[in-house]
Amino acid sequence: MAAEADVPLGSTTYHFASLDELLVAALRQAGEGFAAAVGESEALSDPGTDLAAELARLMGQWLGGERTGVELEYELYLAALRRPALRPVAAEWTDDVATALSARTDPATARALVALMDGICLQVLLTDAAYDEEYAREMLGRLLA
Repeated sequence: MAAEADVPLGSTTYHFASLDELLVAALRQAGEGFAAAVGESEALSDPGTDLAAELARLMGQWLGGERTGVELEYELYLAALRRPALRPVAAEWTDDVATALSARTDPATARALVALMDGICLQVLLTDAAYDEEYAREMLGRLLA
């Protein structure tokens, strides 16, 4: 892990007692970006704002950034499938975004929005397809209708 990060082994072993501890810290830091963008969005406090359009825009902004960083976030997120220590942190991300979205919709719809956004992002990353913001806006809008 230290070699992949291009840092001395001592740097990682000094700060983290185990690989799981290092991965938990990395996942927690990685998950803060998109969740923070959603949580800070004016669309959550302004009922006149088109929430579907704002979420689609935020996804486009996130996916349009450095692709390697987005891929790394999802690799860490999906590592929770094999590393139980990561599961609570992966759940924090979905819970944080769903909680933020609950300001504009009911909790069940908020969780469905998170699942849809996750699915769209994964499809874009796994297929190298271009992100279609209009499609995302329409699908998110259907859930909100």
